[in-house]
Amino acid sequence: MDRFDAMNVFCKVVELGSFAAAAERLDMSTSAVSRQLAQLETLLSARLLNRSTRRLSLTENGRAYYERCLVLLADLEEAEEMVGNATANPRGTLRLTASLGFGMSHLAPALGEFATRHPAMKFDLQLSDRTVDLVEEGLDLAIRIGQPGNQNLVARRIGTVRLITCASPDYLARRGTPAHPDELERHACLAYSYAPEANVWVFQRTGEEALRIRFDAAISGNSGSALAEIAAAGHGVTRAPAFILAPLVAQGRLVTVLEDWDGPGLPISAMYPSRRHLSARVRSFVSFMEDWLAQRPD
Repeated sequence: MDRFDAMNVFCKVVELGSFAAAAERLDMSTSAVSRQLAQLETLLSARLLNRSTRRLSLTENGRAYYERCLVLLADLEEAEEMVGNATANPRGTLRLTASLGFGMSHLAPALGEFATRHPAMKFDLQLSDRTVDLVEEGLDLAIRIGQPGNQNLVARRIGTVRLITCASPDYLARRGTPAHPDELERHACLAYSYAPEANVWVFQRTGEEALRIRFDAAISGNSGSALAEIAAAGHGVTRAPAFILAPLVAQGRLVTVLEDWDGPGLPISAMYPSRRHLSARVRSFVSFMEDWLAQRPD
């Protein structure tokens, strides 16, 4: 048994969630994949995976070993890249995730431009508004909006996004235009389910302390884009990144309110598992995204 081959098979099983999927990706038989895993567990004298008829899950030992395997395999791949002078010309597959709204408005066009510059690169892009576990799902990188939080990830700030508050012209004609954040308690506010703090919006005017407004949500949802459409249909006030709301404002379907209270904006961070060495493809793409976002402040 080649230990690095076995580690790669193990990581692929964890990433794809099944022996059959890993076998197809690696162009192996399912029995060969199963045999590699069994030999690896025998070598380590530890069970790495809990197997059931429906799903696979990592044991505690398996999770710790998986994280170390990712580091070792990344280091091996980077060593091979360096010998092949791939630091300047990254290659391989970059697996990354971002929110749906940011992914559609910013990441997709940036990825296309980066791919054109680096034709040896491949990409596996997963868009989701939920917070994805990078290690659990075998991802290299996440682009996230807001404060990084307490996850065991390295966070590098690569940009800033404006938050704006909007409602439809029809809604404001019926309910009035709020002149101060305190007035939002009399309005139908639309809440983003994945916000760090439920039913709370933070406003800040230049030179003043931040103002936290708590409200009873008229509608909650896990998609900022869906909430923007609900607001555009006249059903409430929404607060979201400019890249989600600005197109609807430009179309006249939404109107910005409380513009003096937009505040300093939210950080855009590139987040990746804590590793001693980052692969050339992650380093290159993160640097590219930082430059790309600097030219597009919203």
